[in-house]
Amino acid sequence: MTKINNFEIAISEADLDKIINQQMMPIEMIDRNFEGYQQLAEGDKKALSHLIAAARILNNVALEQDHPLNLLLKKGLEDAAKNNTHAAKALKLFNSFNGVAGINGIDKDPIEIFENVHIYKGRNFYPTDLSIEEFHKILYRMLKNGNIDEVRKILSARSMVRRKGEDLIAIDYTQFFAQAFSDIANELEVAAHYSTNEEFNDYLGWQAQALLQNNEDMDMLADKHWAIMQDTPLEFTLSRENYDDEVTPSVFENEELVALLEENNIFPIAKDMLGARVGIVNKKGTDLILKFKSQMSKLAKLMPLADQYEQKIDTGDDVKQTMVDVDLATLQGDYAQCRGGITTAQNLPNDDKLSVRTGGGRRNVYHRQVRMSGDKALRTEMLNALLEKDFHQYYDDEVEHIFVIGHENGHSLGPDSSYKDSLGAYKHIIEENKADVVSIAMMPQYVKSGVIDETTLHKVYVTWIMRLLLKAKPQQIQPHRMGDLIHFNYLLRHGAITFNADNKISIDFAIMPKVMNKILEETIAVQLSKSPKKAQQFIEENTEWGKLHEYIADTLIKIGVKPYKDIRTYL
Repeated sequence: MTKINNFEIAISEADLDKIINQQMMPIEMIDRNFEGYQQLAEGDKKALSHLIAAARILNNVALEQDHPLNLLLKKGLEDAAKNNTHAAKALKLFNSFNGVAGINGIDKDPIEIFENVHIYKGRNFYPTDLSIEEFHKILYRMLKNGNIDEVRKILSARSMVRRKGEDLIAIDYTQFFAQAFSDIANELEVAAHYSTNEEFNDYLGWQAQALLQNNEDMDMLADKHWAIMQDTPLEFTLSRENYDDEVTPSVFENEELVALLEENNIFPIAKDMLGARVGIVNKKGTDLILKFKSQMSKLAKLMPLADQYEQKIDTGDDVKQTMVDVDLATLQGDYAQCRGGITTAQNLPNDDKLSVRTGGGRRNVYHRQVRMSGDKALRTEMLNALLEKDFHQYYDDEVEHIFVIGHENGHSLGPDSSYKDSLGAYKHIIEENKADVVSIAMMPQYVKSGVIDETTLHKVYVTWIMRLLLKAKPQQIQPHRMGDLIHFNYLLRHGAITFNADNKISIDFAIMPKVMNKILEETIAVQLSKSPKKAQQFIEENTEWGKLHEYIADTLIKIGVKPYKDIRTYL
């Protein structure tokens, strides 16, 4: 075996060959020959190069957030790869995970590239030797000792936490990553010098300043300027999402600690993993998305239990949400951590961000290059193996985009973050489940409004249901896949889908709306409960895994799967 900085590569070269040649899906970013790039003004082309440079710097920040050994071992692999094929292949897998390890959506345990180099529940946000039990004890003691402000910083979304004697100390991102943030800010300011769009330049200026100041208000202002951009040629996103941190949400499981936090007006938020997206806005694709946006006020009024909470978006004609379809130049940081999947679209800022809490809008960005990738031959085999022939006519890869639009819009409907965050470790599963359910439950309304027709509705149903078929039982850290299992089991239990004697799926289009409205109401009720126990119960009741699931998983694996992604960047 090959050693890198005294760490042995844990996967044989033969097994790496299998992963790379048989199980890795290429995701092709745009290059200089892309028509949209050719049509850019010269200033925007120059700006794009500096935005890509900023994104690459931020990737190193995300690597450090993810694991204390990421930067060291990546550099070691890059050096060794020049003369060692084993290291070169391990580097390819490292770049797919954007880290030393990751789940692939099939195997129960994470795939670890190096011997004895594991993923930590707190990633590198927290000391790697900090257990959940010790974490709770330290917080409790610090609160009792009057260290209220420090605990508040420790439980914020934007701090790296380290030991200080028997206590913990929080270091704001702008301090911990000061040099990298300064370099990113410089690239953004140069990009703003060349960019031809004043609104975009204004946003870049605010984002640059937010990286330089330890002030959540600056993030708020940058987010608000980003969220209002609708007609810009370029897209740059500095994303902040908190799916990865499993330590901070654990406090919600400790009732005594929660009571003490509430007493001191501290509301914990999981740590933000940073990502960067750069691309060119596609006007034709954006026009389609805006047709769905025009219905959001109507959908808000149709949400269940709406009299029990304040709707997150205005129910008038003016919805504070911009939406764009983007041709991608690069995905870095959190976006490039392809561990069992890759992001096809995103609705930001999330509810926990100050910009949303102070009345700012949101922005949906859709990833054209991601959704256009795939293996059509494998999909045909899947249909032949698992779907009744009469329904094949309704399967359409293109309509998955319609489902995704509905999903991202669904995040903007329903209870606000004060409800969702109270669900602790279960909040992401419940929220992703909700967004999926909103999308499908509201599809008949798009038919009534003339946005789609009845045939397209049936295509959305069939394509989405086939998307729910899993290759392995998902883990709690996979909120989207956990949502898929919840939906599959719910549809099966309520008769919306059935399996014939040959174990092929049949779909009852007539009862789909009723079943989807029922699960939507149950999901909203869980969020309104603010109860981690009720969220856990809902998840456990709907995530059983039995012989039918194993049959489907085995069938899909025999057909062939490509769970690993190879993001190929050219600009």
